[in-house]
Amino acid sequence: MNFLEFSQKQTIALTWWVKNSGYENFDAIICDGSIRSGKTLCMSISFVFWAFYKFENSAFALCGKTIRSLRRNVVTPIIPILQSLGYECKQKISENILKITYQGKSNLFYLFGGKDESSAALIQGMTLSGVLFDEVALMPKSFVEQALARCSVNGSKFWFNCNPEYPGHWFFKEWISKRESRNSLYIHFTMDDNPSLSKSLKNRYKRLYSGSFYQRFIEGKWVAVEGLVYPFMSEITAFSAPPRVSFNKFALSCDYGIVNPTSCGLWGEYGGVWYRIDEYYYDSRKEGETRTDDEHYMEIKKMVGGRNIQLMTVDPSAASFITLIRRHNEFKVVPAKNNVFEGIQEVSSALKRGDIKICSNCYDSMREFSIYRWNDGGNKDSPLKENDHAMDDIRYFVTTILADDYEEPFFALAARR
Repeated sequence: MNFLEFSQKQTIALTWWVKNSGYENFDAIICDGSIRSGKTLCMSISFVFWAFYKFENSAFALCGKTIRSLRRNVVTPIIPILQSLGYECKQKISENILKITYQGKSNLFYLFGGKDESSAALIQGMTLSGVLFDEVALMPKSFVEQALARCSVNGSKFWFNCNPEYPGHWFFKEWISKRESRNSLYIHFTMDDNPSLSKSLKNRYKRLYSGSFYQRFIEGKWVAVEGLVYPFMSEITAFSAPPRVSFNKFALSCDYGIVNPTSCGLWGEYGGVWYRIDEYYYDSRKEGETRTDDEHYMEIKKMVGGRNIQLMTVDPSAASFITLIRRHNEFKVVPAKNNVFEGIQEVSSALKRGDIKICSNCYDSMREFSIYRWNDGGNKDSPLKENDHAMDDIRYFVTTILADDYEEPFFALAARR
């Protein structure tokens, strides 16, 4: 493969670790910005070059939102480039390992998917010489911190790339805003930093977006989405740390999907406040396979652990799933009330009053709050039917379990359990 030229920013991303580059003393590099800017490819190649420049017979981590997305975005594009430069690449698909050899030196690159809180356990116990995070803004903080803690070898470095999210996102707060104290090199990319894109192609991408989405995906800015349904939830301070208390009651709320995501929230009540303390979120499109009703149910049970669930409310259209839950006879389940517009008003009021709090480990809820927006055409009293699955299950909880006018009082149901 032949490269005609690199932009100045791409060149820095490729060579920042080289002696006398002027940047070699940084502990980390952060590249964010627009789509199609070339940052991912440059960082991926540079990461491998650096690994062989500094180490041999060492272990490194390549991390993506999922293994599938990591192979698509990083592994598959760089292998032919490396091979053309004399590197030998062998994949152990079943073990998620990429072994690379160059001029008699070999290193192992372990592939990890950081899709949720449980992913942190996958990387525990390893000793790494470096880690690259592709689309780090899509990963939970716990997974990233666990991976960073594994980099205990002298000379190890951290590599981050992402497209922007909302300005209250944990990565923006903890790394980009604190890049100097974290001794990190920060490079912001736009499409103009990719010489391989023609002017006509860049114009085509620019026509695809408008408003805040244009600012995010084309200008690469960390901005809140316009027309948010819950604009006051766009900052990280709107979310609560999971309280370390003994909850009085527990409940579940679930939005069910087969092709669309399934979202289920675990709620605990303490001091008159209901906290969303955990969640199960499964997107079959991203994961590449669907789950059965039984598989969803078992994952929800795993999340619940040994807690005593007083009541569960489920998407009223999910008749088969409600039937399965009743057949297991472990949770008392009722179909949710599903008036969207009135329900949104009730959720908004409950959040502002402090009747419910969303805990900061519920990453898919936080993500959806940052992008769930009103329809800017047609019926403006309805939200767009996208990025709304955690939003729907939260609404079901508020309108069906939290509401005072529930047809059979929650406390009466709880007493019979």
